[in-house]
Amino acid sequence: MCTSITLKTEDVYFGRNLDLEYRFNENVVITPRNYKIKLKNKDILNIDYAIIGMATVVDDYPLYAEAANEEGLAMAGLYFPKNAKYFEENKDKLNLTPYELILYFLGKYKNIEEIKNDLENLNILNVAFNDKLPLTDLHWMISDKKQSIVIEQMEEGLKIYDNPVGVLTNNPPFNYQLMNLNNYINLSAKNRENAFSKNIDLQNYGQGIGAIGLPGDTSPMSRFVRASFNKLNSKSLKDENSSVTQFFHILDSVSMVRGSTITENDKEDITTYSCCINLNKGIYYYKTYENNQITAIKMTEKEKTDNKLTQYKLREVQNIKFEN
Repeated sequence: MCTSITLKTEDVYFGRNLDLEYRFNENVVITPRNYKIKLKNKDILNIDYAIIGMATVVDDYPLYAEAANEEGLAMAGLYFPKNAKYFEENKDKLNLTPYELILYFLGKYKNIEEIKNDLENLNILNVAFNDKLPLTDLHWMISDKKQSIVIEQMEEGLKIYDNPVGVLTNNPPFNYQLMNLNNYINLSAKNRENAFSKNIDLQNYGQGIGAIGLPGDTSPMSRFVRASFNKLNSKSLKDENSSVTQFFHILDSVSMVRGSTITENDKEDITTYSCCINLNKGIYYYKTYENNQITAIKMTEKEKTDNKLTQYKLREVQNIKFEN
């Protein structure tokens, strides 16, 4: 389970909640320019644009969950169980494994317009990173400073959708998620006049009545509706602190509390971390389930031009400021 959103104030922000019942040894990882990645087909990918995001590093290979490059192109993989379909190699296509997608597109391109030709020729392979890291069913949200798209590879092939709401969760497929928003056309951030009947005097008894019917559970469709409603009605000051604060409040509205969502194997699904990336400035903000304090990491010129990966261990201990 996960939720990814974009938000535009003075700058453009991209991020997500990572909802899982386990941790994956993740750190904030910066991949520098000219870093070499060996692809599954034995080709060498040269990273043209430095990348920052949350990743597990295995044998100097950053496996990103989400990331952004220094030009402001961002991408996140979200769980898409039983719908994602990966294929065998097709020599007429651009063949990439699921774990190569983020590195490939963020390492080579500045924006969505540049990658559209490759996307239309993309074939996502049914190849795992190794025996200990099996394939995960995923779909992806890609955003830059102007637009957002979703890519889903299913049984019938690759689908590329424009994403006008700048939100992605999990199942069902994205086109159905968009259609489902029509069921909530009556919701409003403002209280309503009585439309029940002119024959009875009905009054608003509190704030928020216009949004009665907004889903409150943690299922993917409900999170999609709730995140879209809160994001599209969001009002924020344009300075950096206000924008980042607002972004995390939107993510908090769809976060998972330990014990509220139990998986099929009787584990507790929680929001292990939430992140927000300023696509204009290359700043990665995050907080974890254990530590609500926001931590920020900005790519420096040294890190962008280094010859090795830079890793920042997550701050997991709650940082409480005592006043007395």
